[in-house]
Amino acid sequence: MPERGPEEVVNEFIARVVAKQLDQACELVTDDCEYDNVPMGKNFGPEGIKAFLQPMVDGVDEVQFVIHRQAASGSVVMNERTDRFRVGDNWLDLPVAGVFEVGEDGRIRLWRDYFDLTTMNDQLALLGS
Repeated sequence: MPERGPEEVVNEFIARVVAKQLDQACELVTDDCEYDNVPMGKNFGPEGIKAFLQPMVDGVDEVQFVIHRQAASGSVVMNERTDRFRVGDNWLDLPVAGVFEVGEDGRIRLWRDYFDLTTMNDQLALLGS
């Protein structure tokens, strides 16, 4: 089986996250992976990532990461996307810029997402009304 390149690893990771398969997604990260959810803080390793993401995916009916642009250079993959979360008939749409670094072992060692926290909180408030 051919080795996956960094972009394929990131695409598979995202597919597993949106499918709410966090255990399977975290098979693609290193034991010391840094997940820097920039306005909210850092989490480390598969357990830290799952502890952060699990309540989020459990609290919504559907997750989508709509990738608008993606570029890879060496071990780094960057994407511009809209992370979408459906609760009932309503969607929260969050513009995100993501940076991933994939190690030589083919696993993600850095995941950093940049987004505006106020935009997220404003939409969460609308979902709650």
